[in-house]
Amino acid sequence: MIRDTLSHIGGIGLYGIISIALFFAVFLGVLIWAFQLKKPWLNTMAQLPLEPDDPAEHHPLTTSQPPYHHD
Repeated sequence: MIRDTLSHIGGIGLYGIISIALFFAVFLGVLIWAFQLKKPWLNTMAQLPLEPDDPAEHHPLTTSQPPYHHD
């Protein structure tokens, strides 16, 4: 049933060609972008999850918001 439906749509083969061309264009764009990234910036971004947070930033007594009280 699906094969019969798709065979009656005019130009259905063109959609496959367009979708593959679009996929490769996006893929190549991402590859070009990835290879143009600078090594020092990548190293800095790689170390961000390993850096400790500022403890004063998360301390409950130094925040400007009042503490949460459960009634």
